[in-house]
Amino acid sequence: MAKGLIEIKNVSVRYNGTPVLEDVNLTIADNEFLGIIGPNGGGKTTLLKVILGLVKPSRGTIRVLGKSPAGARKYIGYVPQHNLFDRRFPVNVMDVVMMGRLGSRGIISRYSTQDRELAEQALRTVGMFDFREHQIGELSGGEQQRVFIARALVSQPRILLLDEPTASVDPAVQTEFYELLDSLKERMAIVMVSHDVSAISVHVESIACLNQTLHYHGPKEISAEVLEKTYQCPVQLIAHGTVPHRVLKEH
Repeated sequence: MAKGLIEIKNVSVRYNGTPVLEDVNLTIADNEFLGIIGPNGGGKTTLLKVILGLVKPSRGTIRVLGKSPAGARKYIGYVPQHNLFDRRFPVNVMDVVMMGRLGSRGIISRYSTQDRELAEQALRTVGMFDFREHQIGELSGGEQQRVFIARALVSQPRILLLDEPTASVDPAVQTEFYELLDSLKERMAIVMVSHDVSAISVHVESIACLNQTLHYHGPKEISAEVLEKTYQCPVQLIAHGTVPHRVLKEH
């Protein structure tokens, strides 16, 4: 079997003795678009932090691009669930994206011409180049999220990790957001954590269902039984328009 970009074997994580992940096995291939779903507290964000090397497993092994997670971190772009900042702070879009070059330049090093060129290219990729001089706090939630993705892309990653990227995005612009991700997957592997089971099942190529343990990793066509096992509550299938939706029943 061919090796993946990310190989997670029998990984368990405990916080102060409390299990968060238990015996997780997961292989992520090059250019794969993987969605990770599961309930709150199921370990999804922790798994991303394990891949980044920010959380060390209490048991098991993980290799990223054949290296330790810390050794491969410069090849990973990361967009966290919450980008907390003072909207009144006077920093423009270009400055925010340039921060993504600090990992390769160092905090005290000056930005180079190449850094600026890469930042401009990243902004063009996400359709935000014309906003480069705008203050980040003046943008909409969807526009800000594109800027944060550009900040992750400016490091030229092989892997892009997204933690609930549509949480602050208006539903009207989510389609454009997913189209952007569809174009990016031609250049890198994408791992996206989301609670939006319906949307994620339309756009991703494979799905991992995580609730401390990994209940499913494979094609995006998942059964109600798998979802019930993951969320530990009943699930029903409804449909409107052309997209079927799975929703949690009262429990």
